[in-house]
Amino acid sequence: MPEELRPQNGNEPVPSDDARIGAYVCYCGGNISHVVQCEKVAKQVKKLPDVIVARTDMSLCSDAGQAMIEQDIKELGLNRVVIGACAPSLHEQTFRGTVTRAGLNPYLYYHVGLREQDSWVHDSDPEGATFKALALMAAGVAKARLLKPLEPIRLSAEHHALVIGGGVAGLRAALDIARQGLSVSLVEKSPFLGGRMTQLEGLFPSCEEARPLLHHLIDQVVAHPSITIFTQSEVVGASGYVGNFNIQVRQHSRGVSTDNADNLMEACDQELPDEFNYGLSNRKVIYRPYAGCYPSMPAVDWKNYNGEAIRLNGKTYALKDEPKVFEINVGAIVMATGFDPYEPYQGEYGYGKIPEVITLPQLIRHLALCKEGEPLILNGHPVRDVALIHCVGSRQIEGIDEPQPDGQVNPYCSRVCCTATLHAALELRERFPDINVYELYQDIRTYGRGHEEYYRRAQEEMVRFIRYRGEERPVVLSAPAGDTHPVLVRGKDTLTYGEEIEVPADLVVLAVGMMPRPIDDLVQMLKISRGNDRFLLEVHPKLRPVEMAVNGILLAGTAQSPMNIQESLATASAAAAKATALLGKGWVELPPFIARVDPEKCEGSGACVDACLSEGAINLQTFTENGHQVNRAVIEPANCCGCGACVSACPNSAIDIQGWSLAQYEAMVEAIAGVSAELMEITI
Repeated sequence: MPEELRPQNGNEPVPSDDARIGAYVCYCGGNISHVVQCEKVAKQVKKLPDVIVARTDMSLCSDAGQAMIEQDIKELGLNRVVIGACAPSLHEQTFRGTVTRAGLNPYLYYHVGLREQDSWVHDSDPEGATFKALALMAAGVAKARLLKPLEPIRLSAEHHALVIGGGVAGLRAALDIARQGLSVSLVEKSPFLGGRMTQLEGLFPSCEEARPLLHHLIDQVVAHPSITIFTQSEVVGASGYVGNFNIQVRQHSRGVSTDNADNLMEACDQELPDEFNYGLSNRKVIYRPYAGCYPSMPAVDWKNYNGEAIRLNGKTYALKDEPKVFEINVGAIVMATGFDPYEPYQGEYGYGKIPEVITLPQLIRHLALCKEGEPLILNGHPVRDVALIHCVGSRQIEGIDEPQPDGQVNPYCSRVCCTATLHAALELRERFPDINVYELYQDIRTYGRGHEEYYRRAQEEMVRFIRYRGEERPVVLSAPAGDTHPVLVRGKDTLTYGEEIEVPADLVVLAVGMMPRPIDDLVQMLKISRGNDRFLLEVHPKLRPVEMAVNGILLAGTAQSPMNIQESLATASAAAAKATALLGKGWVELPPFIARVDPEKCEGSGACVDACLSEGAINLQTFTENGHQVNRAVIEPANCCGCGACVSACPNSAIDIQGWSLAQYEAMVEAIAGVSAELMEITI
């Protein structure tokens, strides 16, 4: 037997022809029992063949509820368990643990979803919901009779994790994983580490300086012997499965060496807008984003390099990118690809057409470039009045806002913008006390601990708040020639019952939201999913918040959703904990619900291979039988997702899904039909 299929526990198989079934109906704290008459359901289920005991309980997932099930298994000799409760996604693993502790194989238990499939969708029809619960439980009992002991699939796992993204979340995840004894490869697309946090000056609510904290983390990552960093690199190929991913990485040259980097950077004439300062300044094509960056050696921006040679000390230097591609084998992948600030379209609130309209990230960099004690100047004139407009690129409304290139608007709240805007407003008032600050908002959502204090302080500092409705956005216009201010902001203030307000401003700041990074290549390569908001999608927001549907791929930071730095660090540490738990033992276990081929029925038609939805999950292999070569379908357990497409395609019914066989489906359908006729006379 292959290592991957070796049994992993000592539970003895239970003969399928001697079923002793325990059936349990959960009140789910009232979620089920307020509609379904659980006691009557249990009473009728007890009459079904092979059901030894049928009980109800207020909360079967509680310690007391699980103890009751364990006691019944031991004292009554139960060898099958059927539980009607909430969704399997919530507590299936809980109850598998329950029956395992009682000595049963965990796959001799079947879960019936009575909450989502019944009480929640039929709350106005208690009689019908109770009858449906009877049918669902009867189907569960019918399947339970045919359950067989199964063993999880065991796969060897590399003690090596890949982190994609070198921002604060990727750095935190890499360090936490390495501290648990695993090797880590960190791949960062840009030439420098740190991501968006490098562009910040101060943090809320601690008011600490951003870059010193970030550099402390970078120093720890760089110093750790188990972490290998690849900057100016990107993942270009991926294959394999949890525990054994094969990753191809392309790394570009920095283009300069330690002995000539600074001189070449100084001699370089080609300049372009500096994205570090959001276009407020220029930089050279050979560059460092800021003093103290890591790595400290400059790099060539190959995307924008025009190919012209550089003259230095009478010599000509032709910069050349010589990328190299290499492979690494890892057991798990952490996606920490970060976010991009929303880029307003041309003319949105005057952006791109009125020079005095900038974004909040640009304001943060503009304030950083403005030396302490100097007045705030923009476009050659002093700033006296500032208007900050919230929710630009967030909480968009279909039919009102212009959609993104994919045709969708951004209906989600970016969460951090309100506090970030208040933080900037307070900095303006503290550094430039004579400046008047106006905030135009839909709602103030200062949800984090200590964030509401910014709202209170802003009111004390005489920041003026104007509330608009999402359907009636403020309008930003150029002021007439000779006006006292270059910009006018007009809107209706719901705080004063819809009064028309006109704010003259020298500067308009758009508090832009967060957008997911354009990583379509990675999404397709790794076969991972996005949510409706285009951010990467977790399996379950509460039970599996940092795991993706593809086993072994985890989420960290703003690749998943808009977050502040504290939340990004928390999710990064959670992803690291998951990666460590997954790979720390040297092997991983997968559910056994995969396809199984009956070689006596298989004739090697190949129809299953054509129908398979998972690459590499099933293939034809040649065997010798009775002196003849024959083709037979062979399942690769690690790649099979148990979808059943091959089952329906096989002309000889030679393939089935373990734990979900056709015979089990047929028994469930017959049970539902039988119950419908048998229990019609029951008075509910």
